[in-house]
Amino acid sequence: MSKAIYPGSFDPITYGHIDVVQRARKVFDELIVAVVTNPQKQTLFTLEERRELCERALEEAGLGDVPVITWDGLVVDCAKHHGAIAIVRGLRANSDFEREFQMALTNRDLNGEVESVFFMTSAEYSFLSSSLVKEIKSFGGDVSRYVPRVVEAALARKLRKP
Repeated sequence: MSKAIYPGSFDPITYGHIDVVQRARKVFDELIVAVVTNPQKQTLFTLEERRELCERALEEAGLGDVPVITWDGLVVDCAKHHGAIAIVRGLRANSDFEREFQMALTNRDLNGEVESVFFMTSAEYSFLSSSLVKEIKSFGGDVSRYVPRVVEAALARKLRKP
């Protein structure tokens, strides 16, 4: 049985992330979404809030059977701990590729038994990022076409923007 981990900060989860989940589920027998800490990022939502938002957003998208976990540490250790053979990552543009390539090679060096598998984003989400969604919402903009309703409501509460 093939199992993969899809890690990310998911601050917050977007339709672009959900698109990757839907497609990765077709490739792997089991997919686990791992909400991870990233010391280089200052997040709007806490780790537990992000996990809960992921669970509720995936449920809203009809993917409620995809488990969501939290992890504080190396993603390759998370993969090993959960018996995953692959780390799933999404790519939007060349700028993503350079960073992801570096991480994939490092992960392979740390644990050669775990492969990195990349999914090109769907064209409609190629520009989308969690940072952009937060920025739009912080100015009171409509993010309904970028995130599930549960995420939009959480952003409105957190940023106090209707």
